[in-house]
Amino acid sequence: LLDFFVSTFRSETSPRTLPVKDILEELSQKIDTGMHCKFNINRSKVLDGAMRGFKRVTYNPHFSMNVKFSDDFGKNEEAVDLGGPRREFLRILIDALAMSLMFEGPDESKNLAMNSTALREDKYFMAGRAIAVSLVHGGPAPRFLSPVLFACLVGGPAAACPTLKDITDADLHEKLQMVSESSTLEELQRATDPLLDYMASAGCIRLLTTISDRDLLMHDLLMFHVVHRVQGPFQRFEEGLKTLGVLDVVKQHPDSFRTLFCHEPQPLTADMMDDLFTPRLAPKGSNRRSVEETVIPLWRDYLQDAEDEEGSSKLQNILVFATGANEIPPIGFIPAPSIEFLHEGSEESSSKLMLPMANTCINCLKLPLLTTYEVFKENMDFALWNTQGFGRT
Repeated sequence: LLDFFVSTFRSETSPRTLPVKDILEELSQKIDTGMHCKFNINRSKVLDGAMRGFKRVTYNPHFSMNVKFSDDFGKNEEAVDLGGPRREFLRILIDALAMSLMFEGPDESKNLAMNSTALREDKYFMAGRAIAVSLVHGGPAPRFLSPVLFACLVGGPAAACPTLKDITDADLHEKLQMVSESSTLEELQRATDPLLDYMASAGCIRLLTTISDRDLLMHDLLMFHVVHRVQGPFQRFEEGLKTLGVLDVVKQHPDSFRTLFCHEPQPLTADMMDDLFTPRLAPKGSNRRSVEETVIPLWRDYLQDAEDEEGSSKLQNILVFATGANEIPPIGFIPAPSIEFLHEGSEESSSKLMLPMANTCINCLKLPLLTTYEVFKENMDFALWNTQGFGRT
């Protein structure tokens, strides 16, 4: 009986780990698909285009996004956004954020950097807003934030526990390592001599009387450099993440969101891709159905060969070709990805029947009706490596 009451108490008081897809779907219900905000984007300057779009007076994160790309020569591309361009925009936007001067550190564990220009232009707010919008509007998760930065978002700066790994400045890292490796008071005092100016800026000047002072000094210096020094950027980044209620649900369900914000390998596999795309087959017994069924094994072999030869990277390229996204969005695909077949007499030009095509707006991959695997593989590869934009061959 006691065990029953204990388990009941725990179930009523412990926060549930809800599926993140369900949480994001609930947030997405507030999006008004009848209203649109326009983004005019050049792929080579995606951050500039995003800033213009987010700063536009009429921008509303609750409206659907209409994204139109232009190539580097200024010509309008054909794609007007019904889904695919939006996914590609959010994908390259998240990639651009990770590479921007607003973040520093290894590719898979980045902290906020102090950049006065980005702070003055309020780009940290835009970065937070971009991540929130991506999660709710069907884009990718960031997956590049450090555990320290995520802890700050969930529990505030006091929850952070930075380590030497979070120091990207090589000179400072070397000096702090000397402090951390000091084993006597004399070594500690020698190690801190080159840091006196930095310690003064950090408010860490103090009398060192025992070797035990080392650990507290290290903690204070690490907290200053990684957390307190970037409080201005952090506050604006945090404010941006409040868009569409994302930061609130992150704080309520940190275990659900941790893998979306911090790096955790999410490799695509051939089986995942096979399950993701549903073939739209002709009625049973028809001639079309018979031909289509001969192509499905070629498609599955192509996926398996892609995984065996190049791993997840080639499967990502296939997904980009078909949907504009290089990963399965945390909120899922809408509509679900499908496979159709390029029969003679279809609307597509007969000159293209031997090459795959895609409609990223509806996440539809159209496969050529080929019976020889070598030709199928060659044509698939040719389309993947020579297509510009949204899966057009």
